[in-house]
Amino acid sequence: MSLSTFNAEEAENLDDIEKQFAVKAVTQAETYWNLLTKIPGTKLKLTPYDDEIFEALLKEFPEFENPDYASKINEDEMKSLAGKDRWRKFMKPLEEKIDDFNFGTLLRTDSSKEYDQEGTIFVVRLQFYAIEIARNKYGLNDWISAK
Repeated sequence: MSLSTFNAEEAENLDDIEKQFAVKAVTQAETYWNLLTKIPGTKLKLTPYDDEIFEALLKEFPEFENPDYASKINEDEMKSLAGKDRWRKFMKPLEEKIDDFNFGTLLRTDSSKEYDQEGTIFVVRLQFYAIEIARNKYGLNDWISAK
């Protein structure tokens, strides 16, 4: 079953499912971090649609043209009513292309730091892809493989 067709209302044991989602999100974050330790972000392709995702991000969020904006994410701004509306508008045309686009994923709020409890937020996969693709294109994650 694809997560995009998962119906939470019909799920029987929500605690176990929530734990499984958390484990999957942590595993995905660890996998991504391990990739970044071996491959500079500027050479990494996250999806077959990286360029399309990046172009859509810049169209809906022109502020991401500034690498400094991509380096530090303001969670309050991102998750405000206006922010959520903009992200929904950004994601709508890409939903059919990205598997599990709305699956919960961990994102570092500051690209100059590692994943940690204070600097990690929960976002949907398509938001993660958009922000990390921008960071990779700008070279903001290259320090990880050079470390």
